[in-house]
Amino acid sequence: MSSTRNTDRAVALAPSGLAADRRVGTDRTVHHVRTEEDLLTVRHAVRAATLRAGFSIVDQTRVVTAASELARNAYIHGGGGTVTIDHLAMGGKAGLRLTVKDDGPGILDTDAALADGFTTGVGLGHGLGGARRLMNDFELHTGPGQGTTVIATRWAGR
Repeated sequence: MSSTRNTDRAVALAPSGLAADRRVGTDRTVHHVRTEEDLLTVRHAVRAATLRAGFSIVDQTRVVTAASELARNAYIHGGGGTVTIDHLAMGGKAGLRLTVKDDGPGILDTDAALADGFTTGVGLGHGLGGARRLMNDFELHTGPGQGTTVIATRWAGR
């Protein structure tokens, strides 16, 4: 399922249809992304969170890769930001929700930014679109001068 709200240039992609049934556990960590070293700290924290949630090695790699791409985007394009890791539980399944937020200039063309091969620099152009494919649920909220927030969720065993 895909929907776009033009009011805040948001893109919500929730193929699982589970958004309304989510319960957030009490475990939440917030990491600031201000330096290159912070990017490594985020990768380690997300890896530890996937292990704790019982993700397979393949799903661990998916989530860590998505987190790395999103945190790097916040650092490079947004001038820094935060990565919040929430542990989720629903019907006996564990999940992780990553909320990556920056106060940068926002994304002017979300369709282009989500397209394969789109890059504003020297990267391969797999950032946002790649992160979206690696996660079960993906939301992008952005607008000129409003910064960017990405909320991406992955469930163990899905």
